[in-house]
Amino acid sequence: MIVVFQKTPALFGVAMASDDIARLADALSKTHVGDGELSYKGLGLKLDDAESVEELVREIEHYTGLRALRLEGNTVGVDAARAIAKALQSKDLLQRCYWSDMFTGRLRSEIPTALRSLGGALMSAGARLTELDLSDNAFGPDGVKGIEQLLKSPSCHNLQELRLNNCGMGIGGGKILAEALIEGHRQSSEHGAPLKLRVFVAGRNRLENEGARALARAFQLIGSLEEVHMPQNGINHAGVMALASAMRHNPELRVLNFNDNTFTKRGTLAMAQALRHLRNVQVINFGDCLVRSEGAIALAAVLREGLPILKELNLSFGEITEAAALVVAQAVMDKSDMEKVDLNGNSLGEEGCEALREAMENMDKGGMLASLSDDEGEPDDEDEEDDDDASDASDNCDEDNGEIVKENGTTREGDSPAKPQSPAEITSFLSCPSAERLLQLGEMRTSLQQQVDASDPHNAADVLLKIAALYSEEPETKTAVLETIDAVLKKLLCGSAFQSYCFLSSLLVKMGLLKGEGRVKKASLVPGQLLCLEHAIQQEYFTGHHASLLHTFMSKNGGALESCSSASERLSSTLEKCLNQH
Repeated sequence: MIVVFQKTPALFGVAMASDDIARLADALSKTHVGDGELSYKGLGLKLDDAESVEELVREIEHYTGLRALRLEGNTVGVDAARAIAKALQSKDLLQRCYWSDMFTGRLRSEIPTALRSLGGALMSAGARLTELDLSDNAFGPDGVKGIEQLLKSPSCHNLQELRLNNCGMGIGGGKILAEALIEGHRQSSEHGAPLKLRVFVAGRNRLENEGARALARAFQLIGSLEEVHMPQNGINHAGVMALASAMRHNPELRVLNFNDNTFTKRGTLAMAQALRHLRNVQVINFGDCLVRSEGAIALAAVLREGLPILKELNLSFGEITEAAALVVAQAVMDKSDMEKVDLNGNSLGEEGCEALREAMENMDKGGMLASLSDDEGEPDDEDEEDDDDASDASDNCDEDNGEIVKENGTTREGDSPAKPQSPAEITSFLSCPSAERLLQLGEMRTSLQQQVDASDPHNAADVLLKIAALYSEEPETKTAVLETIDAVLKKLLCGSAFQSYCFLSSLLVKMGLLKGEGRVKKASLVPGQLLCLEHAIQQEYFTGHHASLLHTFMSKNGGALESCSSASERLSSTLEKCLNQH
């Protein structure tokens, strides 16, 4: 049904020229009434007072079975909102309120009053909303207060979609919103039907870490989210880690959009850890999030072992280098549902872009690779300290769910047993390693594998390189070193792909093959370390995926191993043989 409203000058409270009336008549003639929906979308009406909304109110009052009301794209004053609210007090069937971009040109102080009037009407009517869209209303924290009671009330206990994009909520508004959702969940749970919010949209709201943490508590409690869109909110790794912890408690998640926040390594690894628990994710948008190479490797590991129905992956503008991008490309090889991989705007360089295109074409996946037209070129060689490394140590902890998020972004259950005390001989050896001391350990060498923990890959890589540096062709020493290396690597590489990739990326950083975040002391490489790796890649615990990762970085950053050129050539040759066998 299409309704053409009668136009009168009273609609705007001012006299209108005939051409203005004709233009408005044309706009209103496109207003639709049908399927339970009444729409005034995009008419640009300036509704200041009760007189200006007389016809609109009449239509609402006379519409039986009203289930959806579209007011977006108009501007509503306090008195007009009160008049509309009075008409809504009898609309108990109303379920969907599309009220975005509804207060353009209004004083911010007016908006909460208008929202309270409209929300109060919905509560009086006993409406049960399933969708509420208040996006593009710059109402700030006070605006959130204007809908606080509505969100807590039974009128929102059935809410499935909440859209508050570009509302300027800020930290304060984020906290108020989170508490309202938590209270709404508590009350609805008491009535036997807990709030099951499916879609949450709150991009461009300046939520920052505190707002993100507050909402994370609500998300973890609700547990029913399917889509989360929180782009451009000034959130860094501390807030991202809290959100990641909450995401893993929402098993039905399909869409994760955190575009244009600042993950850095810790945030990315925490989010990757969360993704390991999610089987239904179809869209990941971590574009412009400073994922960087170590983070990309961790996400590639998750792609290897999970995310079976992923369709879109956006890691654009993340300072990812060529080798890490190739590792990501290799990881999507078996994703049958994959439609789009966006690695644009990273640090691949011209040759890197071509290598990535070629790799995707060789896997018959060339069509899914997004444009690389905005590539930033190869990165500078100078190390840059990540600003997040100077953050408070408390940012590493998520106290709300009893887990400790370590520096590398992985988690350890709070009640897990502490690492056993090292024997004095082991401690002495690690503080000043030598072949003589290694041999003196005898059977105690097996205790060295207890000194490595997959959740602390930096330390594990350091221990491995210390042992490998003792390699020599003297038979007894060679045997002792290789046996110890096997024991340590078997423990580190036989767990999940996520843990093994995190360890290998830390090892690559120590070896100078991968630029890490922050101030990471690189090892002074000796040929024996590379020869130990040559031995390791021929063992069962070193899979084809591990070999491919190592080979990719060696082939792209071989100059870092110039000091051990002969051993490096042996390692590269053996890697190529292993990959050909796989």
